[in-house]
Amino acid sequence: MTRISSMILLTGALSGLFGLGNVIAAEAVKGSAKYEKLEQCVEPTSVMRRNHFEFIKHQRNLTVHQGIRGSKYSLAGCVDCHARKDASGKYVPVNEEGQFCDECHDYVAIDLKCFECHATVPREK
Repeated sequence: MTRISSMILLTGALSGLFGLGNVIAAEAVKGSAKYEKLEQCVEPTSVMRRNHFEFIKHQRNLTVHQGIRGSKYSLAGCVDCHARKDASGKYVPVNEEGQFCDECHDYVAIDLKCFECHATVPREK
């Protein structure tokens, strides 16, 4: 084994041991998200696929400039509805590989920057 491959193996092992990285993404359970039990989103699916960013951006402006929160287009509402749980009942981040937001954004090759600042799982009530 070369020195480089030994270092890569050691780094991976330490990451898993000390929780320094996500070695394997949590497996989300299908049917555990709220949206999977609903007829449609706050708008029809075709409208949301094309316009969700505009809805979120408009709500961002209302929230930041006027302090208006809690509309049907809030990012927190999206996360609350679209986050799935894993087998142990913990939420899996919506931007994690293969999850709701990540899946579509990967397909269209668009960076998902919302969650650099915003929560990726619903707040526990």
